[in-house]
Amino acid sequence: MSDNTNIKKDEENRLKYFPITMFAATMGMGGLTIMYQKASEVLGITPFIGNVLMYVVTAMFFTISLIYILKFIKYSEVVKKEWNHPIRINFFAAISISMLILAIIHKEHFEGLSYTFWILGTALHFFLTLHTIKFWINSNQELDHSNPAWFIPIVGNVLVPVGGVGFASIGFLMYFFSLGIFFWIVLFSILLNRIIFHHQLPSKFMPTLFIFIAPPAIAFLAYFKMYGSFDNTFALILYNLALFFTILVAFMYNNFIKIKFFISWWAFTFPLAAMSIATLVMYSKTQDTMIMYLSYVMVLVTTVVIAIVIYQTIKNMFKHEVCINE
Repeated sequence: MSDNTNIKKDEENRLKYFPITMFAATMGMGGLTIMYQKASEVLGITPFIGNVLMYVVTAMFFTISLIYILKFIKYSEVVKKEWNHPIRINFFAAISISMLILAIIHKEHFEGLSYTFWILGTALHFFLTLHTIKFWINSNQELDHSNPAWFIPIVGNVLVPVGGVGFASIGFLMYFFSLGIFFWIVLFSILLNRIIFHHQLPSKFMPTLFIFIAPPAIAFLAYFKMYGSFDNTFALILYNLALFFTILVAFMYNNFIKIKFFISWWAFTFPLAAMSIATLVMYSKTQDTMIMYLSYVMVLVTTVVIAIVIYQTIKNMFKHEVCINE
């Protein structure tokens, strides 16, 4: 009887400490899905992989959402603490970004479902943008609280146009693009100052350095989706910046290979997938041989990294080292 009681108590504790950062897993798997959908068009990779992943990531999103709703019902005070936490607040936007990613994933197959995800994701993300900036203004922020996850709720606005073409006017989409680009520059300056001139990021947040790749990569994709071309300086600057940050984190590999597993490892995944998609788009329009080789490398690296993160996540779940009091 006592063993059953202990098991039940353990399950309740794991629900209590189920982190909002789990939605980063949906972002990573969603990015992987879009990458394989694009790779089937550009590189001739079988579409079967992308089609299977489409259903897997959709199931993941609803499963994680259901668990988090149960947590809110049973442990609303814990959720409120996450909502008011200076770091975890940024990951609530992973919910809306996951919805925007699902809109992109389903657009070619289920347009009605895609539109539903896009309209709800856009509305929720705009609310979270306003709420997060309000939180920053009304609460005293310490420099040590800043980390690249700050990009998620604010700079994530550049993702709205990627799935929104055909659902809204270019003017409407450009509004969100403008917000994302502006705050990317502002927040990047703050974060670079923090990283260079102040204490280094704690080891559990080191994977968030990969988030530096995402804003220029997604902005490049958004610009291309809106205007159907990147034959200008601005779009090429965006792609080249994304490429630079990709090379930079690769050059810093020693900083990452010895890090203990945290759920923050999922921060590796979506930025890599975004860069892979941007490279596939670049190759589809330029037919440059070097870009083709880079496309294959990015697809391979992204797949391997996400496979490792999935393995480590499952392994640590069985070891009861996920969903614990941190």
